[in-house]
Amino acid sequence: MFTSKSTHSVAVNDILIGGGNPVVVQAMTNTDTEDAAATAAQCLALAEAGAELVRITVNTPHAATTVREIADRLADEGCTVPLIGDFHYNGHRLLRNYPSCAERLAKYRINPGNVGKGTAQSIHFAEICAIARDHGKPVRIGVNAGSLDQELLEKLQEENQRKEHPDSAQAVIDRCMVLSVLNSTEEALKGGLTENQIILSCKSSQPRDLITVYRELARKTRQPLHLGLTEAGLGTKGLVWSAAAMGVLLEEGIGDTIRVSLTPERGGDRCNEVYAAQELLQALALRQFAPSVTACPGCGRTSSDDFQQLAADTQDYIRKRLPEWRESCPGIESLKVAVMGCIVNGPGESRAAHIGISLPGSNEAPLCPVFVDGEKTHSLQGTMEEITRSFLSLLEDYVMTRYHRADDYSSSQ
Repeated sequence: MFTSKSTHSVAVNDILIGGGNPVVVQAMTNTDTEDAAATAAQCLALAEAGAELVRITVNTPHAATTVREIADRLADEGCTVPLIGDFHYNGHRLLRNYPSCAERLAKYRINPGNVGKGTAQSIHFAEICAIARDHGKPVRIGVNAGSLDQELLEKLQEENQRKEHPDSAQAVIDRCMVLSVLNSTEEALKGGLTENQIILSCKSSQPRDLITVYRELARKTRQPLHLGLTEAGLGTKGLVWSAAAMGVLLEEGIGDTIRVSLTPERGGDRCNEVYAAQELLQALALRQFAPSVTACPGCGRTSSDDFQQLAADTQDYIRKRLPEWRESCPGIESLKVAVMGCIVNGPGESRAAHIGISLPGSNEAPLCPVFVDGEKTHSLQGTMEEITRSFLSLLEDYVMTRYHRADDYSSSQ
């Protein structure tokens, strides 16, 4: 059971963050917010993929006016995912001048390093907090290593240089991040926000720095914490670095909501960052989102890519069926499926799954044993198209037999 180090919980519409509640998955759009149709469509796709919070950029007056239309489009689709406004530089003006934006957003994200300089910084930050207070909205005070309060950073650097044994430049940056977010929290509380309206983050692009900063932050606050690398990067690098950083912290009970900030390939699916966040939480047994597919990595014994294609087809099938399964098959998230490529581990892994199949490797008989709840029940053969069709049919039958509610089944007949 996940035990968060935060003691306060923050409500974002009907979702509770912190205070021992399940870790919440969020994502961010990369569409132009001024394009209401495209942004609403991506918000809907992210929500359907499993994002429980969706953040959108609000950077121009037109974007601020479009928030209402985006929210209305989602409501028309029956989508209730909370929208978070991401503000930099001009958030105080946009929230002040466009009250419908302030009202329709479920939460505001503020970066203290990007709200102004000197006296203007305090004034602008206080104005955003006052608007959040008056609208009853929570905020995330999010400090980034790449956009720190320069005056505070220069002050700490000067103090460090006067030490007999100065700390490293990175240690000063880390200290600046933690001090900035804690100082801003005090300002927000003085401005009328409550501890149940404030989420914190101190994000970096380096996993070790992220771990160091969040451990220190967790020692000094009991506010809910948002985890994520500022920019995780492309493909495998982004996945590995995110898992390396957040996995350590989550295992220590640090973190209440996460985003995996992957750089998508050109034309890639933005929902991949949602799937990655879900897989991370599922790997740590913190939450269950979807059936898991164990697939063989392949070796010299696997004579073709048939098992790879079957694993991909099985994963695609599960994702397509999951929305309906979730409605009528309680507990479907716990389903374990195995698709293996040869006799070495194939039968064993297939027996350990709820349902599994072992394809033949090199010099093996052209038979594909299927195991259900540990027992061999079928032996499939034929073309890969026929084997795939038969296995997915067996998978569907298993779900209907084991998970489907009787009342739903009878009403569908």
